[in-house]
Amino acid sequence: METYLVLKWLHIISATLLFGTGLGTAFHGWMSMRSGNPQALAVTGRSVVLADWIFTTPAVIVQPVTGIMLAWHLGYAWNEPWLLLAMMLYLFVGACWLPVVWLQIRLHRMAKNALRDGTPLPPGYYRFARLWFLLGWPAFIGVLAIFWLMIARPEFL
Repeated sequence: METYLVLKWLHIISATLLFGTGLGTAFHGWMSMRSGNPQALAVTGRSVVLADWIFTTPAVIVQPVTGIMLAWHLGYAWNEPWLLLAMMLYLFVGACWLPVVWLQIRLHRMAKNALRDGTPLPPGYYRFARLWFLLGWPAFIGVLAIFWLMIARPEFL
């Protein structure tokens, strides 16, 4: 198979995993948080953290590698505005995602501890859950914008 097609396939698959896993874990995490049930939160939290390690983290690595290789293979200049904007948005999304991962781990631990000890969730849980939710929105919108830039490759003035 041609190098371009392999790179494009890997780039699309990793973008799909990145977006799909992010959206899926956000939905399940949010729905379990709404329940307030420590057992549901502990189980879902474990799955959300695991999904990030298994699916999101490799996709986060593959995306820029294949993106850079595709741009080079297709002869795009590094200073093309759409490409620079896509890379800046990717860094912005990553700056939102890294604290989200930390928050997910903390949320899972708090729910697991509350379940183990038979205590209510600590007040910090709800503060972290709100921050997790708030950080997810700019990351989600940023990924949508990156998709548009990859597809449209607009010419800016």
